[in-house]
Amino acid sequence: MKYIDIEKGIKDSNSKLLKRLPRFIVKLIIRIVKQEEINEILTRYSDSIGVDFLEKMLVEFNLTLIVEGKENLPENGRCFFVSNHPFGVIDGLVLTHTVSQKYGTLKAIGNDSFKYVPHLMPLIAVVNSYGQSSKEYINALENVFDSDTAITHFPAGEVSRLYSFRVQDCKWQKSMITKAISKKRNIVPIHISGRNSRLFYSIGIIRKIFFIKLNFELMLLPSEMLKKKNATIRVRIGKPIPYQTFDSSLNHWDWAQRVRKHVYDLGKSKDGNVKF
Repeated sequence: MKYIDIEKGIKDSNSKLLKRLPRFIVKLIIRIVKQEEINEILTRYSDSIGVDFLEKMLVEFNLTLIVEGKENLPENGRCFFVSNHPFGVIDGLVLTHTVSQKYGTLKAIGNDSFKYVPHLMPLIAVVNSYGQSSKEYINALENVFDSDTAITHFPAGEVSRLYSFRVQDCKWQKSMITKAISKKRNIVPIHISGRNSRLFYSIGIIRKIFFIKLNFELMLLPSEMLKKKNATIRVRIGKPIPYQTFDSSLNHWDWAQRVRKHVYDLGKSKDGNVKF
């Protein structure tokens, strides 16, 4: 079964440029995004849905998770569980698996590209990262925020890249703080250790040098995912930050960057005992 079909996606797109691409370029893109390999994996686990699919993927990639600070996960899961975004795919599996182990289920804020992975759709609260979200998306997301369900989120909105000579997230979005306050949800900071390949970051650097806006390196994310097979990934969970912390002493944008810094401080500390 073709969950991912590049040729069909190009044919159905509104882009005249994409439709003019020579066939050999399309074939090259199919190889780069590992279409056949990814479809084979998704087909193999077509009957696994939601949390069960997360478990199967950890086994498929033979991932070893070292989770520190489990005692910091509150009994009441009505929180935002936020993390840095080092990998782009695997970290999503790791974050949602870690939280689901405690609470049984969750909602992960993700863009509408997850429609290509229906196995995960029951866990996804969809936003449109590449344009304006529809009224349907907004209403559905508000219902999730109002619920008692645990919510996972990558506030950067994109995978980590090379900024200021080190691999890290871009600035975090302030919506995390705004919603934490308005929905009275505490924030649980989580740090995931690791990085993608040098090739991934090199393409991003070259693109910036030549002022190319199109994120070519995103095509490498499936390949980066496959490279994580047999990896050991450390996850460090910090103490919950009460939503009342985010007072008027800082604006929401600055509070978001404070939480971002706290997450990276968690990763750098020896024992995870970092005060906010």
